Amino acid sequence: MNVLFIGGTGIISSACVELAVARGIDLTLLNRGHGTRPLPASVAVLQGDIRDKDAVANVLKDKTFDVVVDFVAFTPEHIETDLALFRGRTKQYIFISSASAYQTPPRNWPTTESTPLRNPYWAYSRAKIACEERLMEAYREEGFPLTIVRPSHTYDARSLPFHEGYTFVDRMRAGKKVIVHGDGSSLWVLTHHRDFAKGFVGLLGNVHALGEAIHITSDEVLNWNQIVDIVADAAGVQAQIVYIPSERIAAYDVAWGAGLLGDKAHSMVFDNSKIKRLVPEYVATIPFSQGAAEIIAWYDSHPSAQKVDAALNQLLDTMIGDYEATGPRTRGAA
Repeated sequence: MNVLFIGGTGIISSACVELAVARGIDLTLLNRGHGTRPLPASVAVLQGDIRDKDAVANVLKDKTFDVVVDFVAFTPEHIETDLALFRGRTKQYIFISSASAYQTPPRNWPTTESTPLRNPYWAYSRAKIACEERLMEAYREEGFPLTIVRPSHTYDARSLPFHEGYTFVDRMRAGKKVIVHGDGSSLWVLTHHRDFAKGFVGLLGNVHALGEAIHITSDEVLNWNQIVDIVADAAGVQAQIVYIPSERIAAYDVAWGAGLLGDKAHSMVFDNSKIKRLVPEYVATIPFSQGAAEIIAWYDSHPSAQKVDAALNQLLDTMIGDYEATGPRTRGAA
């Protein structure tokens, strides 16, 4: 297969690149050349900014592809660019959407691909929904060869599952308290990017995926207390947790709050039977305990990546101090 990835150096796409090449796919990337993750030697790179339609058209010239995947489309305007560029140029176009597009908060579990799309809390998710709707219109009206893929929380060795990033680990190692939304009991699914890639690469050129939306997640379900404890254990510490309601976090930090109220604050459990039917060999095999060990090992071996946000640290101390003044429960404090 001759496949084009738009992007290709991010958390999700980097593992897909590795596996696609390992399976003998003729892979080309189109990106701005700013990625920091290494690429296999056999991957061709076309340098261009997908936001500049005319410039990309000049780069692509008369090239055609069996599959085009856009990992970096987030708005309907981005979709219009892709439709203009790739109509008649590919046999399959895959849009990377988001599982946060599903009904939030969910009314039924587990979430399936037929769960309604509605997220009144997060503009990011609403934009993804709008992208899906435009693409489905193109599929129905003109036969545009669409496949929609909805990742949930997918991570690699460089990506901690917390808004605070490495600052969260630094606080734990310094004996400082960390914030967990709610009471830490909401359920969550973390998918290692190498597991995601196994399902995703199986969709490339898969005629049964045309016109379909598919999510790809792990079957391991953890609550946020468990997630924090797993990371703390990998870091060699015990977490001192302060539980703060998501709505109150949002009052201090709008962006953090949107990501909670529009996604992480709600229990999400997925039915992965569709991806397993389309890609029978798909199974997620990397537990988060292994993933967390990889994350901490990577940060410990890359001191330059151990960035602590001083302003965020101050905000966290303020939030914790204000909330503890009301007498909430703290776990793990001396």
